[in-house]
Amino acid sequence: MGPRRVSSIVAIALTVTLASASAQLVGRSPGAGRQAAAPARLSVPVTMFTLANGLTVILHEDHSVPVVAVNVWYHVGSAREKPGRTGFAHLFEHILFEGSKHVKEGEFDTLLEAAGGSNNGSTTEDRTNYYESMPSNALDLALFLESDRMGYLLDVVTPQLVDGQRDVVKNERRQSYENAPYGMAQIRMTELMYPKDHPYRWPVIGYMEDLTAATHEDVIEFFRQYYTPANASLVVAGDINPAEARKKVEHWFSDVKAGPKPAPLVVKPAEMSGVVRETMTDRVQLPRLYLSWHTPALYEPGDAELDVLSGVLGGSKNSRLYKRLVYELQLAQDVAAFQGSQRHGSRYTIIVTARPSADPPEKTMERIKQIVDEEIEKLRQAPPDAREVDRVKNGVEASFLSQMEVVSSKADQLNAYFFATGKPDYFATDLDRYRRVQPADVQAAVRRWLPADKRLELTVLPAGK
Repeated sequence: MGPRRVSSIVAIALTVTLASASAQLVGRSPGAGRQAAAPARLSVPVTMFTLANGLTVILHEDHSVPVVAVNVWYHVGSAREKPGRTGFAHLFEHILFEGSKHVKEGEFDTLLEAAGGSNNGSTTEDRTNYYESMPSNALDLALFLESDRMGYLLDVVTPQLVDGQRDVVKNERRQSYENAPYGMAQIRMTELMYPKDHPYRWPVIGYMEDLTAATHEDVIEFFRQYYTPANASLVVAGDINPAEARKKVEHWFSDVKAGPKPAPLVVKPAEMSGVVRETMTDRVQLPRLYLSWHTPALYEPGDAELDVLSGVLGGSKNSRLYKRLVYELQLAQDVAAFQGSQRHGSRYTIIVTARPSADPPEKTMERIKQIVDEEIEKLRQAPPDAREVDRVKNGVEASFLSQMEVVSSKADQLNAYFFATGKPDYFATDLDRYRRVQPADVQAAVRRWLPADKRLELTVLPAGK
């Protein structure tokens, strides 16, 4: 930390209050920033480089609106935790918003809001991300804030801070899982489908006893091991000049000390040897059925086909399960089907919530499961109609292109592609996966990945009924 960072911080403090009032659109000619006609193949050009401390930087120029997105991915999620010490990755999602050496507690939000910006973060099994969107003239502010918590967070992480955020996370667990309708079902599903040493077994939010047992030293060690420049990637996308943006990134991040790059996580594929059945009760009004299978990892063969299957089974009111269970038989209130794609193996899940009925809940759920199995068996025996598949594929492409119109979404996707494939501009390849799917491919995916004799069957019944 030297005078360069201090003087730059002072400059930001003098200009940040003016950022929100800057007339970004005034004086722009009708064609200013307009991109050339899109090439035949979808492309998102990037400039990528690596700083001396190991930080990978990805820049994307888009002048469609005077906005810039800053997006940081730390390549660490709950899968990097150890049994008995779970919840650390999510805990740090909270701690990183509590200030750093040169940013007082509460200033992260107030400085960005004064500049007309917004920010947030999220944690999954595989990664943690932090992101800001702001007018393009406030780019220095976002880079300063992100670089300061990357390089100078531990200067302020005291035992008292850890205890405070530990309590916040515990309350979030109570609110989002323990006291939420069907909340504990998601946690129980992974416990039933993965062995005890598998990194996807425990919940991202962690277990209460682990959060309680975690020491200040445990937390510090986890940060030093995984929150290093070499284990992170930074995307700056939007209304930028790449050459100027590179200088800004180098200015703010070059003094962040290098750290270790963790070895790749080796995970043995999870398998189920048979049908696992369990019934649990919850403080809910309606019974719910969960069926879940182990499926291929993100971007592996079968992943896109199962996404398309989700649309065929439960993606709209015209989908097979929705039409039969909700409209025709009126057994269900809602239906969901999805491929939960993850880096080290995915899970395909079907969720059906029953309607109120005079029949015993057990009888209703058994009937619902029978209908679901009938529809899956139909797809094993014959592929879906071409019109069903085309409808789903058209919806996937429309959603895909719509998200690309938002700079912040595009920035996050650039980071996601880099994390998973090493290629930030993976958009065309990703979309082509869906464009190539044919009805016979969906049928093959059902036969391969959704066997009737190897799955989880979890039923949630109302307590006391």
